Amino acid sequence: MESAATGEKSGKPDLLSQMETIVAEHETALLRYATRILNNPVAAEDVVQNVFVKLFQGWKKGTHPSDKLKSWLYRVTHNEAIDHIRRESRLSVLHQKQAQEKDGNCPDGVHCAESDAERRTMVLEHVHSLHPAEQQVLLLRMEEGLSYKQIAEVTGRTEGNVGCILHGAVVKISKKMARSQNPEVRSQK
Repeated sequence: MESAATGEKSGKPDLLSQMETIVAEHETALLRYATRILNNPVAAEDVVQNVFVKLFQGWKKGTHPSDKLKSWLYRVTHNEAIDHIRRESRLSVLHQKQAQEKDGNCPDGVHCAESDAERRTMVLEHVHSLHPAEQQVLLLRMEEGLSYKQIAEVTGRTEGNVGCILHGAVVKISKKMARSQNPEVRSQK
């Protein structure tokens, strides 16, 4: 009985130490990713907290982090964020708000000087109009800098499918940006 208790005591700090290390290593990137999906830093904190709770609950004694941990964390973060959106049913409100803000920032659609940072911001504003799979792939590539192979591991898709989804998302956003910047293109659609 004492040896089991002693084993638990010595194993517990090791488990806590492992969890602290994992959280310290991945929390910032996961918060950034969830914030981009949700467009809400407070909700992103809740989502990432849930991810780490799931990790802690599923962690077996003696387990050590593997190469697949990062992919698993991103996948669970994505799923939790999508579940949050579904629960809150706020996706349509975000679309409307962003469209109104965009129209107010550049009313004539022509005289809009843009820096690289402004273009990046505009792209990220349009991300919420994409299909969730396109959002996921685009954000993992743009924001997290993951390779096609890493994105494929996170999403459970093939590298070719990741490339195809990414290309489609870029084309859609390019068209949306062209329409929002040029009234002639906007009137043609």
